[in-house]
Amino acid sequence: MRGRLLRAARAGLQAAGPPWRVLFFGSDSFAVTALEALEAARQPGRAPLPLVSRLEVVALPAELPVRRCARRLRLPTHQWPHTGPRGAFDVGVVASFGRLLSDDLILQFPYGVLNIHPSCLPRWRGPAPIVHAVLHGDKVTGVTIMEIRPKRFDVGPIIKQEEIAVPPHCTAKELEATLSHMGANMLINVLKNLPESLKNKKEQPKEGVTFAPKITIAKSCVKWEEQTAVQIIQLHRAIGSMFPLQTLWKGSPVKLLDFVEVHNIPGFADEVLNDLGAVPGSLLYHKLSQTLIARCKEDWVGIKAVVLKKKLTATDFYNGYMHSWFQQNSTAVHQECRFQTLKLKTTKETLKERKILAQDTNQ
Repeated sequence: MRGRLLRAARAGLQAAGPPWRVLFFGSDSFAVTALEALEAARQPGRAPLPLVSRLEVVALPAELPVRRCARRLRLPTHQWPHTGPRGAFDVGVVASFGRLLSDDLILQFPYGVLNIHPSCLPRWRGPAPIVHAVLHGDKVTGVTIMEIRPKRFDVGPIIKQEEIAVPPHCTAKELEATLSHMGANMLINVLKNLPESLKNKKEQPKEGVTFAPKITIAKSCVKWEEQTAVQIIQLHRAIGSMFPLQTLWKGSPVKLLDFVEVHNIPGFADEVLNDLGAVPGSLLYHKLSQTLIARCKEDWVGIKAVVLKKKLTATDFYNGYMHSWFQQNSTAVHQECRFQTLKLKTTKETLKERKILAQDTNQ
């Protein structure tokens, strides 16, 4: 009953058209592009009226990009869960916010709440769609402007959706930049004719649903025995800007930087023919290209730099850690001179251990 009354009340408050009063919810750099586009649409332009008349921001407590952007643009900012004066906005806009909105909050907006999601929903619902698109080698991705449903992520009806081809060899960070501008432009186009856009919305297909869970640092551990060279390169492109890939060298953790595909290394093919017995993780140093080359489950992968206490080029690592070992051990090199899989505990495993420890303490 209360929900019907609220819906009737907000229907009576709907403005016929722009300029709109917008409350923006966001956190990261993807969201910043949309916020900047809304601020630009608030400024007087060629049209008789600006597209946006009022713009305020809801930010998370941490010092994240959206909070810094709002400060730079001198926009009024509310710290979640506070959302500003009730009934002061026509429409809400969400981009990479990561918090569920209640039915009561959504109903405060006569035109509801729009979400800019960087995937072609229903593919890659969840907090990390761009990372998973790169990680799984998607050839096509896109952006969806959808309507937020209360207390659920990424299931609302589609208002506008556009596709693009994923550029070859691109990283998640590069793809994010492309999709953020694409999403901002789509949002502005939706706002230009918001009532009509909402009338033409359609429910998401039930087929093709996939999920994009949050990425943790545990994902950065290279599994030499399980992952192919292609998979390791994809992993680096997907998460390398957040979490550099990691491995073990003689018991010490090492971060791996600047990966290269072996077919781009001149003269390496001849060496591979002589090293078919190498076990996963085995290391070679390719002097001509100054590249470390590691054996994977299938094929090899090149590494141009590492971090072991400090950043080292492949040549520095070879001279400091591999050269003397190669001189002393001319046989069975691949069995000992190699990277090994680093195992980091997941949050679930850590919580389980804490629970067991607490039980033992109480006994």
